[in-house]
Amino acid sequence: MEKLQYDYESVLVVSSKLGEEGAKKVIDYFKGVIERHATLNSVDDWGKRVLAYEIRKESEGYYVLFNFTSDVDFPAELDRRYKITDGVLRSLIIKKDEKDENGAKSVKLDKTEA
Repeated sequence: MEKLQYDYESVLVVSSKLGEEGAKKVIDYFKGVIERHATLNSVDDWGKRVLAYEIRKESEGYYVLFNFTSDVDFPAELDRRYKITDGVLRSLIIKKDEKDENGAKSVKLDKTEA
């Protein structure tokens, strides 16, 4: 059976209380999770930034952007892991809409059997 593959992007904000080493460990953990369950297209580490407003009495966080391709079930699992991991202040996962030259949305098919 063919599985639909979509492009996603996820922004993760990690607590600055963990320090640079701790934030790197959390980011590397999620990078590994995404690589095991999806195709990781790119990782853009934005570094430490000031938050627009305080989250859990913190005013700074480490930002990272992941671009990946996966089936429709994986983003829900990734979001669940974000929510239960200590040190994650905020996260966001969106499905990117890609349009072909005719303006129609394109969908990739993975021809592996389930």
